[in-house]
Amino acid sequence: MFEFGGGVMPRREFHRVVFVVAGVYNICWGLFSAVDPQWLFRFAGMPLDNHPQIFACLGMVVGLYGIVYFEVARAPERGWVLAAVGFVGKVLGPIGLAQIILSHTWPVSTIVLSLTNDLIWLPFFGLYLVDAWPYRSRA
Repeated sequence: MFEFGGGVMPRREFHRVVFVVAGVYNICWGLFSAVDPQWLFRFAGMPLDNHPQIFACLGMVVGLYGIVYFEVARAPERGWVLAAVGFVGKVLGPIGLAQIILSHTWPVSTIVLSLTNDLIWLPFFGLYLVDAWPYRSRA
């Protein structure tokens, strides 16, 4: 059985909309990247990847996060842990990409990955985590 904090979660409807949009975005990005796993390499002017299946798999993982975000939208009072996992990914993704860019392994133009998948979502996920904290489930 879950217990939740009293009252109404701040900005509950706003968070629901954000996580529906995030879910749709992730599923679309994931499908696109699974169908065309070379798009980033063409976009950045890099040689095509010898193993595009790896990027297609990344697309699958990102797409599955979309389902997770739909669950947060469905029940925002119970989505704190799910959104926290997404938030950590949105922090670690840019750190890893920065390392790849700073080592000159990938060009700066690959920052499009972090801009669209991570950085634009960070403030929304962070705000949700603050608002949802008293509503997370407790064992």
